[in-house]
Amino acid sequence: MTLILASTSSYRRALLARLGLPFESVAPDVDEAPIPGESPERLCARLSIAKAEAVALRHPKSLVIGSDQVADLAGQSLGKPGNRELARAQLMAASGKSVRFHTGVCVQHSATGRSALHVDLTEVRFRKLSAGMIEHYLDREPAWDCAGGFKCEGLGISLFEAIHCDDPTALVGLPLIALARLLAEFGSDPLA
Repeated sequence: MTLILASTSSYRRALLARLGLPFESVAPDVDEAPIPGESPERLCARLSIAKAEAVALRHPKSLVIGSDQVADLAGQSLGKPGNRELARAQLMAASGKSVRFHTGVCVQHSATGRSALHVDLTEVRFRKLSAGMIEHYLDREPAWDCAGGFKCEGLGISLFEAIHCDDPTALVGLPLIALARLLAEFGSDPLA
């Protein structure tokens, strides 16, 4: 059975490669716009499932992994900023506050339709950030393609006071602890 990551994210590909299983990467082509009134956690879960389902429909006899991450600042979803101006605004809004990161992973067996979902929660407490600190960070590590506008695996770690989580890989974009457990449940145990 082919293992497929329903993502073209280089971050997720690198994380999944750590499990040592051969896999393919396929773009899910899913509309990621939130539904009005949708909570960040629900958005994350819905998109993780939708990505797995979209790729599973196109690839029979595959085990498909869908994943999504949504940053949650006081109940408001923060997406990937896409540019410096929005990254600056996200980091200014997060300054001195806690931001919750919901990282979902859905595993779906395309032949049977069976699926399982896990949503991981990471809470990041940001330092008080001055405009100069944010500009310096954005000059050195443009993270327009990352929810919240930073890369925790790089210089972005210096933006924080603390991180509270059960799985440090979740903040990067794919909760490997939960994923390894889910894969084992589907007969694709990384340790087998």
